[in-house]
Amino acid sequence: MEASTLINKNRLYDMLKKYKKEFITKQWPTEKYKWEAVKCFQDNWDIRLNDFTSMLKRSLAKTMNLLASNNYYPKGMIEKFSAAAPEEVRAMFIALYDERKDIYERIDAFKSQSITLFDKYSKGSKQHYQYESAISTYLWLRYPDKYSSYKYIENKTVSDKLESGYQFKKGAYEENIRNSIKLYDELCLEVQKDKELIELFKSQLTESCYPDPALRTLTSDVCYYISRFYAEKVKTGSKEWFPTDYTPGLKMKDWIRLLNDPFVFTTESLEIMKRLKDYGGQATCTQLSIKYGKTRNFYINGSVALARRIVKKTNCPIMDRDEDSFRWWPVLYIGRFADNNEEGGYIWKLRDELSAALDKINLDEIILYAVPSDDNNIIREDLLINTQEANETYNKESFLSEVYLNEERYDTLCSILENKLNIILQGAPGVGKTFAAKRLAYSMMGEIDDDRIEFIQFHQNYSYEDFIMGYKPGEDGFELKYGIFYKFCQKAANQPNKTFFFIIDEINRGNLSKIFGELLMLIERDYREHKLVLAYNGLQFSVPKNLYIIGMMNTADRSLAMIDYALRRRFSFFEMEPAFINSESFRNYQYALNDETFNALISEIVELNKQIASDRSLGKGFCIGHSYFCGKESCSVEWLKEVVEFEIIPMLSEYWFDDDDKLHRWENRLHGIFND
Repeated sequence: MEASTLINKNRLYDMLKKYKKEFITKQWPTEKYKWEAVKCFQDNWDIRLNDFTSMLKRSLAKTMNLLASNNYYPKGMIEKFSAAAPEEVRAMFIALYDERKDIYERIDAFKSQSITLFDKYSKGSKQHYQYESAISTYLWLRYPDKYSSYKYIENKTVSDKLESGYQFKKGAYEENIRNSIKLYDELCLEVQKDKELIELFKSQLTESCYPDPALRTLTSDVCYYISRFYAEKVKTGSKEWFPTDYTPGLKMKDWIRLLNDPFVFTTESLEIMKRLKDYGGQATCTQLSIKYGKTRNFYINGSVALARRIVKKTNCPIMDRDEDSFRWWPVLYIGRFADNNEEGGYIWKLRDELSAALDKINLDEIILYAVPSDDNNIIREDLLINTQEANETYNKESFLSEVYLNEERYDTLCSILENKLNIILQGAPGVGKTFAAKRLAYSMMGEIDDDRIEFIQFHQNYSYEDFIMGYKPGEDGFELKYGIFYKFCQKAANQPNKTFFFIIDEINRGNLSKIFGELLMLIERDYREHKLVLAYNGLQFSVPKNLYIIGMMNTADRSLAMIDYALRRRFSFFEMEPAFINSESFRNYQYALNDETFNALISEIVELNKQIASDRSLGKGFCIGHSYFCGKESCSVEWLKEVVEFEIIPMLSEYWFDDDDKLHRWENRLHGIFND
């Protein structure tokens, strides 16, 4: 069967008529950025430039939600990887853009290499986000006359609406991508025949847009219209509830058990449930916000976070979706698009089993209407961080069970941070500084709330403009953009009764005086909430008292100068050490593994650390940390060999590059552990 016979052309022509009617008034004003994103990429992309990372950032600067949306951050992660390993990322893009090779093999290789980079450089991130949708977007930006961005839901919806013969199945990534290309090829041929549409398109083009000679991006926009706007109108008119092909498989008794678990259904979760029941079992988040108080995001983020906890607790299935947020809410609800006379975009309806379970429990102590407070409805939604992982309690005991620090040292650490407000965790590689920083924040908050934590990593190119504010190129010239620390300070100031934590990894890798600028004084405890006029916008600004700053630095980094004295006196420094000897928690972990080879290796590492600490060219800041040996529920010889061969010995090779005898002696001692 020829490709041209695989779609219902009459249905396509009908949809194109509607698209053309709305193109100038509705479609182009909101979707023009796609052509601008391609133009920006084409103008800036040069794989040969020495400063690859800066070039990559410039190239992706206008991609907006093409590479970033709710809980989906491929742009941020690929830029983060590039900052850490620019040549590795450069090589990934070279291979991806090698048109001599099969397209799926290139996409799959890019995804696999992203996993490797994530393992090396994740630094607290949840995932690498380099999946088929993002990688195909990179291909489209580079070759806009040949490729289109792949999105499973969009492709499947378009295929279904056009009654095409192209199949899209969950998990069938290779087949889906190949069918996506064929579908868009066929649709593009039809778009190229539509002279009226082409004239409309050309009438709107500006110099900031890619001219799109093959009309490939225009074809993609037609597909977006069909999958979202046209499909929405059909669903709205028919009151169609979705999804129809998914259920979490939880019965009423399962929901009752979960509703009685305070670590799953927190007080905030029960408030959402009670308000939905009171509203009749179905409502938009906007409707709930208007009637009962709290922001719209309270209901969105609270529902997604609750769904995550339920999945973690029950291991029930989740939706297979490109957009991360669409994976979660169907655990709790089914949905439909709101009518024009209904406030909000989506109506959420409680699943029948959950609704029935709610009838069986007592919600009298759960408040129905939110008590007005300074925290309600004042936080700008663009300053909110999307979807915390959980709201379960977290305390000192939780910290000590996860972080290999004894109780006395933990109490000291908390006391220092409470008094100084700013602290730097320093120590050898692998002592768990990053791991401990986030959990220290949790323990001081008393709960796991990622919404009140911001995590960044300094590097040599990080600037005041990134951190505080600065002028950056915009559509109409240069625009004043607020940096991540400025936004987070405003967010903390809007919720003075809660604690917030700003965590900076590799804090000594940045030009600290340049990054902090005039805020260097404002972060001091005695100057918190002291107002200072900022140079860029002329407005007063202060750092709130409820914001704590935690920095991390490796004492084994030879390439770095001593940390700036002006910053040093504004921070306390807390030394973190390998936990092999002094941590009862690590000893319990080691005892639970109950493995002779593991015990023998740890004994050798303890002796090795003594040698490193006594070495005049090294010192204790270069000791081997315990995190290389953590995180396992069972121990295998293969794992231990990999740690020794690919992590410990390469590190020793750097330490003793000028002392072959010492290096070979320790290589033999470590290898000898695995010999009978």
